[in-house]
Amino acid sequence: MRRMFSILATVALAVLPAPLAAQETPVAMGISGWTGFAPLTLAKEAGIYKKHGLNVSIKKIPQKDRHLAIASGDIQCAATTVETWIAWNANGVATKQIFQLDKSYGADGMVVRNNVTSIKELKGKTIGASAPGTAPYFTLAWFLHKNGLSVKKDVTVVNLEPAAAAQAFLAGQNDAAMTYEPYLSTVRAAPDKGKIIATTLDYPMVMDTVGCTPKFIADNPKAAKALADGYFEALEMIAKEQDKAYQIMGADVKQSAEQFGNSAKYLRWQDRAANQKFFAGELQAFSKEAGELLLEIGIIKQIPDIASIIDTSFIR
Repeated sequence: MRRMFSILATVALAVLPAPLAAQETPVAMGISGWTGFAPLTLAKEAGIYKKHGLNVSIKKIPQKDRHLAIASGDIQCAATTVETWIAWNANGVATKQIFQLDKSYGADGMVVRNNVTSIKELKGKTIGASAPGTAPYFTLAWFLHKNGLSVKKDVTVVNLEPAAAAQAFLAGQNDAAMTYEPYLSTVRAAPDKGKIIATTLDYPMVMDTVGCTPKFIADNPKAAKALADGYFEALEMIAKEQDKAYQIMGADVKQSAEQFGNSAKYLRWQDRAANQKFFAGELQAFSKEAGELLLEIGIIKQIPDIASIIDTSFIR
């Protein structure tokens, strides 16, 4: 009788509904294959974001289209360069930057033919670069501006995404190209095709942040905090388990861990302390200069209030 009761109790327990799993907040984020964004992929693939209560889907979207995905509601958050947030907000796509990802230390650059000795010699030349409103186009405008040239008047720009710009250059097309890691290293490895004439070591102006729509932040403040915390935890994993982390991040862009590590040498991921310093004034100073150049090259008609497009509450 006791045995029968035990069996019945077991059966009864088996048919009881299982406790509901903790709800994970869905977040769709738009990025590219840029090496600096890779810790976001690591946080997803290594289960860090899941541990923080997030169900993150990462979508590879060209930078020129990322704001359209935000505007349509296809994604709620994105990673991109600081000046791009200025352009998006100035053109009606409301977003706020919530944490910094990286700074480029030679990972973005201009490649030219071997007979070119200075950027000034590119006047009248053809350059492969992404479309207006993207980081490579802005980087091109910045490099030219610092050398007395205008992207609007002095060169012809052929719109090619960074990978395609590097590939076309190696194939003998265009006089120069704007690209970034891991594609910039394909030119480093082919000195007979051309050379790197300038990078962000010469012109330190490429800095990436993650931002989200004001609605997403207001509706999901804990999720926004978890996005930042998960990123910082991914940096800790890189420090402690570099080979494993590089393998995961490299696989996402079809690189070996060694190849990924070589690309990562040219940038610095920014931890919580670096974020707090950056948002305390450096971002604002750069945004002012970047906004003025965006006005000059016709990307925006008015510089938005910089304070209104950042939210520092998630990096504390």
